[in-house]
Amino acid sequence: MVSAEATRYIVGIVACLNCMFWILYGLPVVHPDSILVVTINSVGLVLELIYLSIFFIYSHQNRTRMMVALWLLGELLFVGAVAGITFGVFHTYTKRSLFVGVICDIFNIIMYASPLTIVHKVITTKSVEYMPFFLSFAGFLNGCIWTAYSLIHKLDLYILVSNGLGSLFGLVQLIIYFIYCKSSPKKPDDDVVKPSEVQLSGAPRV
Repeated sequence: MVSAEATRYIVGIVACLNCMFWILYGLPVVHPDSILVVTINSVGLVLELIYLSIFFIYSHQNRTRMMVALWLLGELLFVGAVAGITFGVFHTYTKRSLFVGVICDIFNIIMYASPLTIVHKVITTKSVEYMPFFLSFAGFLNGCIWTAYSLIHKLDLYILVSNGLGSLFGLVQLIIYFIYCKSSPKKPDDDVVKPSEVQLSGAPRV
């Protein structure tokens, strides 16, 4: 089972890889007329790197920091290898778009599905403490917007398929959240000072 702390950085790591592949997909030499794909995912990549940097700085476990660094290094090498194959083996827009587009879809679906790794914990504990509402809502909204973009701009099947599934994954997360949000145990209010046993024993009896 994936721990709660691991979930926090796994989502960011998968999102970084996803953004890098979509940047590669949107390049004019791979899939022309996709400037929005490049710019939006570039901004997303920067934001995810900022998030992981903050997580790296404030994490108290050296093992976790090492895992984040190794994952990011592995992603850079992986994307570099895919880019090398794309430009070295395929020489037409159609073939490059197909090769990179399929890879983008695979990792885009993984990114959308990554928050679902905590669903088992939510169901067994009947608590949504480890499933942030805004993360699920953002995933659902992001999938809907990109699905609409793929239909309005041009019929881009690679953007449509993965983001359409992402919308469904986000909807599932929201449904699970609303099912268990009311049954989640409330945290004790630390601000309320409870009388000690000594105070109770010394209280006048009526």
